[in-house]
Amino acid sequence: MIGKLLASTTSTATDNLGAELAVSELIKAQDRQRVAYEERLADCCHYDGLLAVLMQHRPYFEALPSVRRPETSMVAIPLPNVRSRETSETAGIVNVHYRIRPLPCDVALMMCDPEWKIKTGIEIVLFIQRPGEDLSDLLSRWRQTQVELGQGVEWLLPRKHKHLLAEGTEEPHPLFIVFTAAEGELSAQEDRIIRGLTGASLPVAIQVIGESGP
Repeated sequence: MIGKLLASTTSTATDNLGAELAVSELIKAQDRQRVAYEERLADCCHYDGLLAVLMQHRPYFEALPSVRRPETSMVAIPLPNVRSRETSETAGIVNVHYRIRPLPCDVALMMCDPEWKIKTGIEIVLFIQRPGEDLSDLLSRWRQTQVELGQGVEWLLPRKHKHLLAEGTEEPHPLFIVFTAAEGELSAQEDRIIRGLTGASLPVAIQVIGESGP
């Protein structure tokens, strides 16, 4: 009887230890994902980081007006906001007001002519995989961005780029940055996300967690 009790106690302790280890590993994985997201967002605030991302999708990289002068060939807006013009009518009087709201993408990138200092009309929206995001989350953010930009909006540009035409395009080009835990080895979730995005004809740039810099 005592032997059975001891065996049961040992089994319970082992199960509890296993559960604690599983929770600990989950927390560590979430922390790594959070750091990876923040690091990539920081990289995309700089021209060299943006170039490294664009190089993973050749059509976008080739659309860059000048690789030698990236600082005058593109404008990046991390966590962008847009402004829309809205009208309402009350008793025959038309009221116009503006509404500012955030876009669900992580970075908005506008191509510019370095000579004429005007936008070329090509706008890329980057979606960096956020901690805990799965395929449907990334797709939903893209679809919502399409809805927002399709209504006709203006970008809230950085101060040094205020001279540019702020009107946003109604046909943005998406690029998804997806994280993997190891080179050449995909988990079930990682495979599902990449397979789903490519199957939907959406471009993907893969970033291995732990790789530093662009």
